[in-house]
Amino acid sequence: MNLATEPDRRAWVVQVMGLPVSVHLRGPGVRTDAVAERVEQVFAELGEMDAVFSTYRPESVLGRLGGALPDPATAEPVVREVVTLCELARTRTGGWFDARRLPLPGGGLGFDPSGLVKGWAVERAARWLTDLPDHDLCLNAGGDVLLRTAPGRPAWRVGIEDPGHPERLLDVVERAHGAVATSGTARRGAHITDPRAGRPAEAVRSVTVVGPELLWADVYATAAVARGADALDWLATLDGYAALLVDAAGRVRATPDWPGSRPAVQTRAR
Repeated sequence: MNLATEPDRRAWVVQVMGLPVSVHLRGPGVRTDAVAERVEQVFAELGEMDAVFSTYRPESVLGRLGGALPDPATAEPVVREVVTLCELARTRTGGWFDARRLPLPGGGLGFDPSGLVKGWAVERAARWLTDLPDHDLCLNAGGDVLLRTAPGRPAWRVGIEDPGHPERLLDVVERAHGAVATSGTARRGAHITDPRAGRPAEAVRSVTVVGPELLWADVYATAAVARGADALDWLATLDGYAALLVDAAGRVRATPDWPGSRPAVQTRAR
């Protein structure tokens, strides 16, 4: 693109939901107060959802429940929505994503929808920015990315981190719309539970999923880590989604429709 006609850019970064969240916009109005106010609403809504769903805050709605499954008859609408989505996620993943009995920050097992809430909350909050004409959006929540591009604009380029060497990139994907989500052990260790074995899943270092919706890209990535190294065959069956997987031995494999440069199977020396 000619630099003289390239749209103006602006970025905002806030620590919310326990992680850095950044909003990157390209377009003619990024320096205006009106756009800045919309971005503030994005962060405010994420903060509101954290106040409801954080399992680390004892004063949150879920914190007060102490791991108990919310009662649909008395829960507020957003909580009922998330409980319903968690059950749908359990069905879609064959039980590999199961929020009902997960380790809680204070010990013990209980309901923890965190693996779904982040993508859901980001998509929900991004609605404050969806009707900005001629603006491109990249919303990055701790490495899970939601993208939108105006017609005729270049796609966003998203780097996929090497879980063994975070300073390196495994690949770069170009996406005009949709989502890129990564789950794994690189940043938080083996924090994803194998629901069938009842212990941390350690067979996979990372899974990156690209597709149309951040909520489901994140859920599928988390379920794939829980499932283990044979998850790639399952990921390849998901309509509209593609994945890149790094197993515990450092082998990098991708589904046949992976949009980056990685081949379907590749072994990396360590």
